[in-house]
Amino acid sequence: MDWREWGDEAFQDAAARDVPVLVSIGYSTCHWCHVMARESFSDPVVAAYLNENFVAIKVDREEYPDVDASYLAAASAFTRDLGWPLNVFVTPAGRPFFAGTYFPPVAVGGHQSFSTVLGAVAEAFTTRRSAVEESSEAIVEALASVSLTPGALPTEFDTSRLESLEDAVYGGFGTAPKFPVAPVLGYLLEIGSPLALRTLDAMAASPLRDPVEGGFFRYATRQDWSEPHYERMLYDNALLLAAYARAGRVEVATGIANFLIDVMLLPSGGFASAQDSESILDGKRVEGGYYTAESREGLTPPALDEKVLTGWNGLAIEALAVAGRLLDRPDWIAVAVSVADFLLDRGMVRASIRDRVSAAPATLEDYGMLANGLLELAIATGEVRFASEARRLVESAGTIVPDATLNSHGLAVSGDPSEGAYPSGVSALANAKYTLYLLGGGPLDTAALELLAPLAEQQPMAFGGALTAMARIAAPVRQLVIVGSTLGSSGGSSLADVAQHWRGPGVAIAVSPAQSEAWAREGFELFRGRDREAAYVCEHFVCRLPVTARDELLALL
Repeated sequence: MDWREWGDEAFQDAAARDVPVLVSIGYSTCHWCHVMARESFSDPVVAAYLNENFVAIKVDREEYPDVDASYLAAASAFTRDLGWPLNVFVTPAGRPFFAGTYFPPVAVGGHQSFSTVLGAVAEAFTTRRSAVEESSEAIVEALASVSLTPGALPTEFDTSRLESLEDAVYGGFGTAPKFPVAPVLGYLLEIGSPLALRTLDAMAASPLRDPVEGGFFRYATRQDWSEPHYERMLYDNALLLAAYARAGRVEVATGIANFLIDVMLLPSGGFASAQDSESILDGKRVEGGYYTAESREGLTPPALDEKVLTGWNGLAIEALAVAGRLLDRPDWIAVAVSVADFLLDRGMVRASIRDRVSAAPATLEDYGMLANGLLELAIATGEVRFASEARRLVESAGTIVPDATLNSHGLAVSGDPSEGAYPSGVSALANAKYTLYLLGGGPLDTAALELLAPLAEQQPMAFGGALTAMARIAAPVRQLVIVGSTLGSSGGSSLADVAQHWRGPGVAIAVSPAQSEAWAREGFELFRGRDREAAYVCEHFVCRLPVTARDELLALL
């Protein structure tokens, strides 16, 4: 196959040859992407036909999430069965006119073979060009007309829609396939819903969790959580680590943290984006074979996708910082510091593999997720440098421009705001802005969330991250600053421990006197005047008289 990289050059070549373009979107650990590659793209006859009659572009959706979001939106005009691989046929001008997901090598179950589809697409483009271009223009116009109407942020949160989706027998939501939907669990934890704990406990006791290495698989194909799809994603495990730590499930959280550090952390720095579902057993590729074997001793584990994604690494930094703080694991916080320094030294990019940096630009989710990770790291360590870097990222996010190729084709969208698997860039950035506000490092800015509020209330399963940010904003603004790490120590417990184990709402941080001065110098107003060793309890930046005894502090709280 003569695969081309994403960009203007491939479309220009298609225009010069007057052939359609196949944009095939997948990712490294996608099982059905591998299957289609083996069955069709590696077939010499199919490859020759594609090379002669199309320009074929291969896109990693994790590297180019905006490209994926735009073509997913376009593909919804042709199929409801969206997923990956996503194969979109477009004109040389970039207008989609047909799309589908996995196409089998031979017709089966009402699905045409990939060769038949290719022939029909090429024939339509050649003999019915005007109809093809007319329908493709209509799709582009429909995408351009989509707009969001802002609404007021909620002040109360009704979980009845989510409760109606709960599986009362096996836990989780819906029937099959069954996903962790970690952003929704984070939201339910934020508002103190018992549904969060029921779901977390059901998942922890299910086959979705690897009992040996501690990580969670991507989803289960059966309602009872059995027969997992054995990919293990960085984002799932990062979000679930934070959730289980906040829920006080120490054993499960420890297992996830060990998986991230022992399996996913790369020697070159940063976390791998995923671990494959397939492994080689007896010379054959077998999905899940490594995990279902009686013993893993002597087996080669599934391959890692060593692509380091800035946003997903931000989620891991955030999770390790939160879990390390809540569960008294400074070693986890130290790993988060190391990864954060690696990313900051590398500069703001979307993805890299060892010393190779992707041409894909950093996206809104990269800025927002890394900013959140750095802010949680600042809170866990007391080091203002991480908060200052987070503020710089938030300020820089406003300069992001749409993908140039998508923009020239009229397909650029601001990104998919829904977040079934992990927070969108919109909600991640909004969450970071609010944490900066609580720390006195920026204004309160809710404009982006107001655009999502009506959708989030109607479709809570698809907007867990946005609802989490909204719930934080609706909660009382409580701020706790402890200056002095051993202040008020009694029986091994200090005022600083109160801040370290704080679960909200609001923000709590323990710093040394020198660190407090550094925060104030960097313009974080919450620390201005906090120059004596004491506990400062504030509400909306109005602070009580400082206290130095643990009992006094607990009484105020």
